Amino acid sequence: MEDDTSAPMNPQPPAPHQSDKGASTAAHRSSGGWWVLLLFVLAAAAGFEYWHRSGGATASATSGTKTSKKGGGGDTIPVVAARARRGNIGVYDPGLGNVTPIYTDTIKSRVDGQLMSVRYREGQIVQKGDPLFEIDPKPYEAALTQAEGQLARDQALLANARIDQARYELLVPQKAVPEQTLATQKAMVAQYEGIVKTDQGQVDAAKVNLDYCHIPAPITGLVGLRLVDPGNIVHAADTNGLVVITQIDPISVIFTLSEDLLPAVLQKMRAGETLEVDAYDRNNTKKLAQGTLTTVDNEIDQTTGTVRMRATFDNKDGSLFPSQFVNVKILVQQKNGVVLLTTAAIQRNSNATFVYLVKPDSTVTVRNIQVGTTEGDDAEITSGLAAGDVVVMTGADKLEEGSKVNVQILGEQPKPQQGSPKAPLVGGKG
Repeated sequence: MEDDTSAPMNPQPPAPHQSDKGASTAAHRSSGGWWVLLLFVLAAAAGFEYWHRSGGATASATSGTKTSKKGGGGDTIPVVAARARRGNIGVYDPGLGNVTPIYTDTIKSRVDGQLMSVRYREGQIVQKGDPLFEIDPKPYEAALTQAEGQLARDQALLANARIDQARYELLVPQKAVPEQTLATQKAMVAQYEGIVKTDQGQVDAAKVNLDYCHIPAPITGLVGLRLVDPGNIVHAADTNGLVVITQIDPISVIFTLSEDLLPAVLQKMRAGETLEVDAYDRNNTKKLAQGTLTTVDNEIDQTTGTVRMRATFDNKDGSLFPSQFVNVKILVQQKNGVVLLTTAAIQRNSNATFVYLVKPDSTVTVRNIQVGTTEGDDAEITSGLAAGDVVVMTGADKLEEGSKVNVQILGEQPKPQQGSPKAPLVGGKG
């Protein structure tokens, strides 16, 4: 009898339960999420390592730069330096002025007539006495002839009257003529003498008018543009002139100076000193001419608080032109034997005025200074520097206390460094 409980020869695996299938799917998903998380962690670790190394290199470079800048064994900084020296510097008072000719003449006709010719070129420098204009002289020549004829006639009458007077003076003592006749003759002689003087005056006036027909230059100067052309009728009463002449050499500058600066100027003038005056262009950069103070005006302008002064300049090169605006500097004091430094080497901040002083070991140190008078590119150093000190002029923006520098001194040949080969002599010897 067969046992019903016996297992079949080829047993089939049992069908999986629905819950088991869900568990398997969940396990598979859980394993994939761990892989993603692991990849994210690895990527983050690699990024952090890259950032850390980059940041470290940057910090190292920054640290190296700071070390080099401070001169603690870093690179040597090339700079250009200037040497303090002893010299002279002037104290100047500034002013504003205009070039003003010492003499300006407007040439006018002193007689009426036709303008016959012009003897100059516009813009020409004429000398005193050079002919400028010619006015028709014929009417005045005729007037002179008439005056001379009248004079000759009256001189003859005077001579005859004097002869009669001499005759009567001989006859009166002899009672040949009455005394009244002699007295009348004397009066007639005096009358003719007066007429002759009048005639002589007419002759002189005619000669003057004839001379006025020839107009010369009254001064040496620059002739302006012609105002009247030849052929026109000119009159002595005309308002406008014929031409204007301005003196160019010497020439003056009239400028204003603050009334606060006036006492020092007057003290120098009263002591007999000659004050130098320099004229600069409108931009106050180019020196045009140097002259001397001539005079000071007799009053102060109360509206501006300034006083006018005149300085005279030699102007042979024509650097100053009439009515030109100029900046003026008047020398009121000369300081001799002071320490001077180029202004380009002076550094300033909100607290102090200082320089980078180059020490013998080719390092720099910050040195506070006091600046006195400044004129042009030079400044007086009243304290902080001595003559011969070397001060950095260009490249100071890269420096700090103790920075190592390679110095090239302005105006001096560079010194060869130790251990460097000597330059060969000319011709290849040495």
